[in-house]
Amino acid sequence: MARKLAVIGAGLMGSGIAQVSAQAGWDVVLRDVTDEALARGTDGIKASYDKFVGKGKLAADDAEAALARITTTTDLDAVADADIVVEAVFEKLEVKHEIFRTLDKLVRDDAVLASNTSAIPITKIAAVAERPERVVGAHFFSPVPMMQLCELVRGYKTSDETLARTREFAESVGKTCIVVNRDVAGFVTTRLISALVVEAAKLYESGVATAEDIDIACKLGFGHAMGPLATADLTGVDILLHATSNIYTESQDEKFAPPELMRRMVDAGDIGRKSGQGFYKH
Repeated sequence: MARKLAVIGAGLMGSGIAQVSAQAGWDVVLRDVTDEALARGTDGIKASYDKFVGKGKLAADDAEAALARITTTTDLDAVADADIVVEAVFEKLEVKHEIFRTLDKLVRDDAVLASNTSAIPITKIAAVAERPERVVGAHFFSPVPMMQLCELVRGYKTSDETLARTREFAESVGKTCIVVNRDVAGFVTTRLISALVVEAAKLYESGVATAEDIDIACKLGFGHAMGPLATADLTGVDILLHATSNIYTESQDEKFAPPELMRRMVDAGDIGRKSGQGFYKH
């Protein structure tokens, strides 16, 4: 199997995908629109490798070799010889459309075009591609180096070969895959966490229980590693609001309608760990 990967977007998700792929032996080109974004991404990767080396989970030589396999660029043309391209940019359909239109013209005919979207239907993203059969969802989880899951999503026209090659890639970087056979908004995982977060936020909003007690109920009652409101703070209340709104717009299913509290928190900038305040103080 050829081993050239291009990752579009050097944020938390993109840099994480680049990190695990380089560690697994892939040659990675990481692309973002500014040198500053690329520097932040590569600094994060280096810090993560250093942490693994410090804990004895990665040899220093292997970390150095992995880092050397990552090149950065602001030029989208650099994807031309990639076997697989993973897009990991902001969750906005117009932004993804612009990228996929361009990628479709730049990449080789046999290249796989994957999106790391967590809520936008793959069929909608693939609609702008001349060859939608090679577009697939490859939804990794944050933080990518720690989380084992990759959710593979079959768009309406995704080919069996595209799906198989994406699975092969994800498994080669140490992930366990689930397959979403029908391209519903939010797929499997985002629908499940969105329904749970929306209900937890409603319970908290209406004073039924504290955020802490709602999270304790899920941890001790259901064996969850983290409660839904702590998860919202970690992921970003703004990101979950966006995801739940997308799913609600698509499905018109009331259980995904985000409560007013989440909207007000986002308006006020209380979006979780990254702002210092969400459902909890950080």
